[in-house]
Amino acid sequence: MLIFVPVTATHTQWYGGNIENLQLLEENNFLPDFSIISPETANKAKILYLNYPNNPTGAQATKKFYKKAIDFAFENDVIIVQDAAYAALTYGAKPLSFLTIKDAKEVGVEIHSLSKAFNMTGWRLAFLAGNELIISGFASVKDNFDSGQFIPIQKAGIHCLKHPEITEKIRIKYERRLSKMVDILNSIGFNAKMPGGTFYIYVKIPTGTKDGLTFTSAEEFSQYLIKEKLISTVPWDDAGNYIRMAACFEAFSNGIVSIEEEDRILSEIKNRLASEDFVFE
Repeated sequence: MLIFVPVTATHTQWYGGNIENLQLLEENNFLPDFSIISPETANKAKILYLNYPNNPTGAQATKKFYKKAIDFAFENDVIIVQDAAYAALTYGAKPLSFLTIKDAKEVGVEIHSLSKAFNMTGWRLAFLAGNELIISGFASVKDNFDSGQFIPIQKAGIHCLKHPEITEKIRIKYERRLSKMVDILNSIGFNAKMPGGTFYIYVKIPTGTKDGLTFTSAEEFSQYLIKEKLISTVPWDDAGNYIRMAACFEAFSNGIVSIEEEDRILSEIKNRLASEDFVFE
């Protein structure tokens, strides 16, 4: 399996499969480069697992990239699984479905989840679209894997799908927060950019501080932030030293979503980060 989603990779290994990790490099706009996959690996591969908009980078795929992935699948007899859990949370452009690309349904499927688009994380409602044979195989496994979701949750999911305006409100909230977070990070010296999708900012870490601290990995910097600044992040050292920051914090006042409370929280984050003089390359 050609993959860069940690949990899915773990499951593949549990079942005896081999993993080939594809690096997501900033200079490639966090899109994998299929040309560097060896012929031997490509020949053995069974599934190419993609995830766009991407967690953790926030990158969005392009039509050109999907076309390359489809060509790779045809050339190497590989199935594509495109994990589109964050598909509805995109910024600056309309959501792009893998299945809209010519011949995509001949080689792959796309997974959509209510977890992100409708704030139903943990309730585990999703749907699969695309190639009929792949979906049939998935259904056979699913029928023998569990016994279905709790009925009230299914009814909640039906309500959500009938009201896409819920997703638009969520998308607007995250876009507003992410834009503010980008401004805050850049004012301190980070090179932050608005993501193409998701509710994450993926940013390269500083190399140290002016008073002598050094950070040789994202793990070190993330530990520093939680211990010294009480700021929680997720480190990624797979292809460079980056941290992932999320915009999904709670901001309520008297039980109601409050932009004022949101700004207060973001201002506090800025103050904590600005209290240190970071050094960047």
